[in-house]
Parts: sequence; structure tokens; C-alpha cells
Amino acid sequence: MNAVRRTVRSTGAGLMAWLAGIVFFLPIAWMALTSLHSEADAATNPPSFTAPLTLDGYREFFGLTGGASPWPALINSTVASLTSTVLVLALALPAAYALSINRVRKWTDVLFFFLSTKMLPVVAGLLPIYLFARNTGLLDNIWLLVVLYTSMNLPIAVWMMQSFLAEVPVAVIEAARVDGARLPVILTRVIAPIALPGMAATALICFIFSWNELLFARVLTGVVAETAPVFLTGFITSQGLFLAKVCAASLVISLPVLAAGFAAQDKLVQGLSLGAVK
Repeated sequence: MNAVRRTVRSTGAGLMAWLAGIVFFLPIAWMALTSLHSEADAATNPPSFTAPLTLDGYREFFGLTGGASPWPALINSTVASLTSTVLVLALALPAAYALSINRVRKWTDVLFFFLSTKMLPVVAGLLPIYLFARNTGLLDNIWLLVVLYTSMNLPIAVWMMQSFLAEVPVAVIEAARVDGARLPVILTRVIAPIALPGMAATALICFIFSWNELLFARVLTGVVAETAPVFLTGFITSQGLFLAKVCAASLVISLPVLAAGFAAQDKLVQGLSLGAVK
């Protein structure tokens, strides 16, 4: 009887997991299907699933029909997201070490301060940052976005890394110290390999936050440092919303995040569940 109940529960949990996956996948599938329709078919209500398929939306997005090329914006987003993520990891690792392993005084207050910085509405700091960028000549500069994304993601990265590094065995670190290893060697050759799943999860989340950021990129950039989300908003004009082209652009811009998540899914699950089971 117990075996039957366990089987029923396992089957029910599996069905619920599949149902949740389908629900989350449906918007992406709908967006992909809409991107393969013409503008006239994409605008129909209800949508026509049997409409002929075309790649016109992708041709327009990539500028093959005479429009603006998306490659500069995609390159800017890649540079800003990857560079800021690397800087965040480089800064968060020693900070998390000081808050989890070699703890500083009042480390809980430090963690709360880091978390409290995320409670400030982003729009509240927009005007001072804009005035600073204008007075220093940093408007429309991709490296300003790198600094902003690094500072925005660093608190959450330190908070996550602190919980991951707290699971690193202290005996391993003490053995490295006995062998004469200094702090840089301990961080890079001892702690980093052990906490790699947590670092991968942190890096993926920081990359997603940086890639999807729109407000600062919209206000502080123009043509040179325009990012992919800002380029995407250019498809919404006074002439109307070109649904097929917007879906094609959204799908292409979402691919790097989806690819990164798929490639690091094992590390992401392992990192996010690190410390959940002793």
C-alpha cells in the first residue's frame, strides 16, 4: 500500500513538473511562432496558427532589408554583461571570504548593508548618475555601464557567495595555510574550485541582470554604447507595433541568456542548492 502511494505521489509530482515546464515554455513558443509570421498574420486576433511561415521578421531585425544593424548593440551588451560579471566575481570572492570564512567584526551588519543597497529604487539614483556622466563626458560610453552594472550586481553577488563559501571545509583552508599558501593562492586554487558551482550560479544571475537592464542604458547611452534592450525598444514607433519583428528581435536577444542558462544548468542547480542539505 505504501509503495502504491509513493508511486502515485511520484507520478503526480512528475506530471506537475511537466505541466509547470510547459506553462513556462508556452510564451517562448508563442513568441517563436509569431516571429515566423508576416505582420498581417501576426496581428490577427485570435492568432492564426496555420498561417504561412516566413523569415521576414528576422531579415528586418538583422538589417537585411535596409534597416539598422543590431550587431553593434549586441556587441555592446555582450561587452558590458561579460566584463561586469567578471569584475563582480573578482570583487565578490574576497568579500565573501571575509564574511564567511575569515569573518570580520559585525559581519551580519555588513551583509545587511549590502542587501539594503538593493532596496533603493533604481530611478532614485538616475538623475545624479546622469549629471555625473554628463559633467565627466561619460555619456554614451559603454564603460560607464560596466561600472554601473558591477556596482548594481555586487551586493547580491556578495550575499550569494557568502552562503556558498560558508560550506567550504575550514580544514582544507587550514591545510593550505600550513603548506605556506597565501590568501591569493587560497582564493584561486583552494576556495574557487570548491565553490565553482556557486560561482557559476552567481555569474549567471549577474549576467542575466546586466543583459536585461534597460533604464540606465536607455538614459545614459545614445548611438555608440546602445545595448540590445535599447535597440529592441526602437521597434516600437509612432507608426505602430510591428509584432512579428519585435518577436523576432526578442527571441534573438534572449538567446544568449537561454544558451548560458542551458550550458550552466547543472552548475546552476548545484550552486543554488548548495548548503540546502547537510
